[in-house]
Amino acid sequence: MEASGAISLQLGVNALCALKLRLPLGLPTPSSDPPGGGETYLSRAWTTSPSVPGRVVASVRRLHQLRATMQWAGSMMSRLRSCLQALPSALRRSLSSAQDVLRRTPLYDFHLAHGGKMVAFAGWNLPVQYRDSHVDSHLHTRRHCSLFDVSHMLQTKIFGHDRVKLMESLVVGDIAELKPNQDKVRELQNMGSDVGLEVMDNALLALQGPTAAQVLQAGVADDLRKLPFMTSAVMEVFGVSGCRVTRCGYTGEDGVEISVLAAEAVRLATALLENPEVKLAGLAARDSLRLEAGLCLYGNDIDEHTTPVEGSLSWTLGNRRRAAMDFPGASVIVPQLKGKVQRRRVGLMCEGAPVRAHNPILSTEGTVLGAVTSGCPSPCLRKNVAMGYVPYEYSRPGTLLLVEVRRKQQMAMVSKMPFVPTNYYTLK
Repeated sequence: MEASGAISLQLGVNALCALKLRLPLGLPTPSSDPPGGGETYLSRAWTTSPSVPGRVVASVRRLHQLRATMQWAGSMMSRLRSCLQALPSALRRSLSSAQDVLRRTPLYDFHLAHGGKMVAFAGWNLPVQYRDSHVDSHLHTRRHCSLFDVSHMLQTKIFGHDRVKLMESLVVGDIAELKPNQDKVRELQNMGSDVGLEVMDNALLALQGPTAAQVLQAGVADDLRKLPFMTSAVMEVFGVSGCRVTRCGYTGEDGVEISVLAAEAVRLATALLENPEVKLAGLAARDSLRLEAGLCLYGNDIDEHTTPVEGSLSWTLGNRRRAAMDFPGASVIVPQLKGKVQRRRVGLMCEGAPVRAHNPILSTEGTVLGAVTSGCPSPCLRKNVAMGYVPYEYSRPGTLLLVEVRRKQQMAMVSKMPFVPTNYYTLK
């Protein structure tokens, strides 16, 4: 570290001299140098001789200035070198702690070996894309199938006679709020309920696209035609036993999510990639695919302050629960179901520059109505798509609005979602 730092500093000084940059104020000049060796004394005597041409004298003076500059730079290098000697350990500690914060899935080394470009996402180190471009990965998923590592998503097993009671005591369709040592399980257990929760040490692979079932069928004995959307079964997959295969995904395409023991994740991923239909895809493609499908990203499009009605997710509420009003937030949500809600999540088809999260949404008169929560160019439609929240009276499809991008207003139209038709597999 010290040697490389010294080399870098020396190159910087050489560049300074070669480019003839202006010297900092306060540098020593030849006239202020103390008498030293014979070379310095002879040089001064030579430059004061009347027989020496003026241009030669000027050149020699410049050489003196250069020598003084180098001496000053050498002094600075010594001081900087002493600073550098103290930096490496501190930097290593800082960088190490930053890396330690990011968790790795069981496929981390596998991603690197296949050219994955790793980024921080929700506390994890995940591939944003591979050697193919984001758009190529997106379109390959729509036309063939892609393999995604979604092992960062929590997998849990809930057991006991009161497991349904637990699920129905939580926010509709979401158990992500459960935290270590602070969850609904302990509360119900203290009340005498028979319920338990186990966090599983499994990887999760998502195989998504119109040919996903065909690819997977070659490696399983079960008939996947009998496994419709949102159902699951435990089976052996390409020689890996104990895999739970669920017909679901977050791309709008047919596909599966495979829960597999962490130690077997690389083996299974490698087996799936042997089929030329399958390519690896990362976060970038997953984001644009889910947006085309009108699916929410938690923390962007919905959060703990969003009701299902506001988020256009009323379908998650069953009729029995609506009637019983026995779910958290029922006193607010049920009236919203029966009447107008103040705001709604809507889809937007936009002109001009790509629309991104936090861009303001305005009426055609210029009044700010809300904000974009997700947006990107659609690779399939070749148009800009987005979603965001607007007052109920502006949520009807076909309503013209404005979005502000880089302080410029451009037209947008409220659109039905999904933007691209979904292809979930259901039994005919």
